[in-house]
Amino acid sequence: MSTEPPERTEPTEPTAPPSDELPPSRRTFIATTTAVGSAVAVGGLAAGTPAFGAAPAVADGPPGGRLSLTVNGERRTVTIDNRTSLLDLLREHLGLTGSKKGCDAGACGACTVLVDGRRVNACLTLAIRLEGAEVTTIEGLAPGPDDELHPLQHAFIEQDAFQCGFCTSGQIMSGIGCIREGHSGSAEEIREWMSGNICRCGCYVKIVKALQQTAHGN
Repeated sequence: MSTEPPERTEPTEPTAPPSDELPPSRRTFIATTTAVGSAVAVGGLAAGTPAFGAAPAVADGPPGGRLSLTVNGERRTVTIDNRTSLLDLLREHLGLTGSKKGCDAGACGACTVLVDGRRVNACLTLAIRLEGAEVTTIEGLAPGPDDELHPLQHAFIEQDAFQCGFCTSGQIMSGIGCIREGHSGSAEEIREWMSGNICRCGCYVKIVKALQQTAHGN
């Protein structure tokens, strides 16, 4: 019987797969996805292939519509972007700049006009929804140079109810609406129902007096 120890065999390391079949390392994966994400953010994948199918077609322009309404007694027909506010329609399309753009968020009242006799914030009103409506702005109260001023306009002058004048057109239009709505019985009621109109010059006391003068025919 042979006493020689059995021959030892060295363990062999597993054969590495070809380099193109190696799974990506964490570092490689992060670098690749970051690069692809950056390419998508600026307009497409690095190879120029859309990430989620074909890119949608770009519209020719924003949707628009045709609108007919009466402004200060005159029938007007315009074609506008459906997103146009009544304030921008008046100022930019019809040249009626008496209505002022203050906050453009419905908080200051400088853009107040009358729509079908009711006061609204023109900056918050979509013009396209006013088909057939009747709109009155400050220019419509005394359309011509020889036309008589509205009684509230007279009262503002007599009571010295304005300084810089920026909010005045909105104050007057809102005041007309306030009186028509029957909210001018007392100074407290007028202040409450005119609270949506801001006067940065602080003419509130005289504005209230002007509304009282007009409401009571003084």
